Amino acid sequence: MRDLLSIADLEAGDFAEILALSERADLGTPLAGKGVALVFEKPSARTRNSMEMAAVQLGAHPVYIQKEEIGLGSRETAEDVARTLACYHAIIAARVTDHRDLSAMAAATDTPLLNLLSDTDHPLQALADLLTVKQLLGRLEGARIAYVGDADNNVARSLAQACVLAGAELTLASPEAYALAEPPYGVRHVTDPAEAVAGAEIVYTDVWVSMGQDAEADVRREAFAPYRVDEALMARADDAWFMHCLPARRGEEATGGVIDGPKSAVWRQAENRMHTARGALAWLAGLRR
Repeated sequence: MRDLLSIADLEAGDFAEILALSERADLGTPLAGKGVALVFEKPSARTRNSMEMAAVQLGAHPVYIQKEEIGLGSRETAEDVARTLACYHAIIAARVTDHRDLSAMAAATDTPLLNLLSDTDHPLQALADLLTVKQLLGRLEGARIAYVGDADNNVARSLAQACVLAGAELTLASPEAYALAEPPYGVRHVTDPAEAVAGAEIVYTDVWVSMGQDAEADVRREAFAPYRVDEALMARADDAWFMHCLPARRGEEATGGVIDGPKSAVWRQAENRMHTARGALAWLAGLRR
């Protein structure tokens, strides 16, 4: 069985297969009568709702598990948690603080493991992002995407890996101190947001202060202030669509006028979290188009 811990785990064909499954409204019920464990060390509105609905659509019974119920790495080792959940569930999906816990869980059992978010990767977000781009532009090959803001986070990393697999052109714009470490070949980094969005068909941003970074909030807001996506920056792009993985802080990383404007695709992105969750679960269950 396969795991999906990172977009880097996939070949281009695998990525295309998951997107193709995600585009199908009815995949049947390959998980009928089976359980899907949803382990959440970190809370999330989109991830929980999209995963529960995706599991139900495939015939599965999703079980939401809070961090207090398992004590990952404290009450029980990550390996023992995985072995226990594998007794009951066909797929284990986990949203964790430390990616190493996911790796340990995956090594401990043959039950497929799906990364719902870790400190290094967010593969389900990247799948939803690229499905959204395909819907908006009608293609992925050659799509011109600009990501503006914190380029060294899990969202930017997975987006960069996905763009390489899909043949999209990605430019990351951030201060040097927040550039993506070891970007995939073909992904460009600049420090000028205006340069990044010139000719872009998609302009993407994320929050400046993520969960667990509150102590750095003031430093980050000062560093990223020139990277706010506002109407003036969007005007420098090629009639671009705006994307944001949410939650958003209007007035920080993007203005309310951009987030809620006519070229915003953020709600389509949010809906696609469910469709790509369904596609990823189906792929892990062995379904192919």
